[in-house]
Amino acid sequence: MHIELIKTVVLKAPTGHVWRFLTERDKLATWFHEGKADLVPDQPWVLVTNSQGKEGEPLLWGDIECWEPPSENGVGRLTHTFTHDWLKGPPLRCDWRLTPAGAGCVLTLTHTGFDGQGGAGFAEAADTDRGWDDHFVRLRTVVSW
Repeated sequence: MHIELIKTVVLKAPTGHVWRFLTERDKLATWFHEGKADLVPDQPWVLVTNSQGKEGEPLLWGDIECWEPPSENGVGRLTHTFTHDWLKGPPLRCDWRLTPAGAGCVLTLTHTGFDGQGGAGFAEAADTDRGWDDHFVRLRTVVSW
């Protein structure tokens, strides 16, 4: 069974502003999880937990595969692998695309790789789908003017 999550959100902010919330450690913390450092091309990335007694421990991590900050026309793309301790198979993949729209932009996330998680793939996809919904509510709030 092939599962692909596609999430699209319309944001009241330009693509360059939203890009910062996808790549800067402190801005990631406002809607997702804090980064150990800013995401940079050709380097592994790590997001850390703020759970009491475990602050700063790795929570999610992966490798950057595509790094295309918004260009003059406002289009941008970030692709990275995505894993954590509970995954049962190879890393997942997140592909983020930013497209200008009016005074803001459209952010589309395509999250794939669940079919490589064996019997846990559907459950992992369902949990991840719900999680992205929660995170995108916060993203809308923190990036908008």
